[in-house]
Amino acid sequence: MNYFSSNFKLGILGGGQLGKMLLYDTRKFDIYTCVMDPSADAPSRLACDEFTVGDLLDYDTVVNFGKKVDVLTIEIENVNVDALETLEDEGIKVFPSSKTLRVIQNKAVQKLFYRDHNIPTADFSRFAHPSEIQDAVEHGGLSYPFVWKSARFGYDGTGVKIVKRYTDTVDLPNVECVAEDLIPFKNELAVIVARNEKGDLKTYPVVEMEFHPEANQVEYVICPARIPEAIAKKAELVALKTAAAFKHVGLLAVEMFQTEDDEILVNEVAPRPHNSGHYSIEGSYTSQFEQHLRCILGLPLGNTESKVAGVMVNLVGSEDYTGNVVYKNIEKIMAMDGVTPHIYGKKQTRPFRKMGHVTIVNKDIAVAREVAEKVKRTIEVISE
Repeated sequence: MNYFSSNFKLGILGGGQLGKMLLYDTRKFDIYTCVMDPSADAPSRLACDEFTVGDLLDYDTVVNFGKKVDVLTIEIENVNVDALETLEDEGIKVFPSSKTLRVIQNKAVQKLFYRDHNIPTADFSRFAHPSEIQDAVEHGGLSYPFVWKSARFGYDGTGVKIVKRYTDTVDLPNVECVAEDLIPFKNELAVIVARNEKGDLKTYPVVEMEFHPEANQVEYVICPARIPEAIAKKAELVALKTAAAFKHVGLLAVEMFQTEDDEILVNEVAPRPHNSGHYSIEGSYTSQFEQHLRCILGLPLGNTESKVAGVMVNLVGSEDYTGNVVYKNIEKIMAMDGVTPHIYGKKQTRPFRKMGHVTIVNKDIAVAREVAEKVKRTIEVISE
């Protein structure tokens, strides 16, 4: 099929920053794109060929949108999966598939999937309601501390809480959930696996993620991870095993823990471009966004090696500011060598909202990390 400068239409469900960055590459290749998002101000609205405002969880809305395109992909998991299944039955190519998304959308089902496929993961219990958690603790089936996760609709630290004592369970939302062993770990790692329909596979280098302690959001992504080669190899093999189990088409970002005993445990996965791969726009021969297109369109997979070491810093809204966004001191960070800001196009900031990211590239990872610290101290996401 001719995808370039042709009548081919690629549909993207979700018009946030991941969609916007995916559109950098559809524009590079002149691929016609149709994007749907619930917000009329979505970051992707300006870079696509057709923009539709619509509810991604509404069956009819998603089916009607999907019928207009040849291939449908996502930049957010929270979409109507029944609609995707209907579209697949009608011959529309949907990547990732409805089957993959059904597993990933529900964290309890996702954890059971790992258990069934012998993929190493933290021990867990599944609960229909938080009240069952208190019963489990009283009867010895569960002990503090543990990690509580909402089974559905959690993202960026939302729907996740460390439960240390009884009082922490009192205000948990009344939803299906998972209680997971709290793992003492040395590092949080991630590997992005690229796979096309033919089953060709490539992995990006293992990255290390440093988290913000309060917001439970990634603060820095460091590539390559500063870990021994043997640990990196082990993480890559676990990621490949996970990708093989899902048989997904597209990108699969596999987030993992490196335990104190150097075991690798899968935390969770995302079947799309991911925060842990943003460094690749400046740092890799093929960015994760271009690679996602190559995967879902059945094109040859690109080189996943890094040209230089890279560190990514998330730009999130400062704690005490809500309103029209101002990127204070952005000129100062742009004066630093190897520093590239990406602004997502969200006009309103609020505490911890993801507003952009900054990539720092350097031949020396230690230097890149030092500059990243300087970037973090200098730029502030505030409001007018």
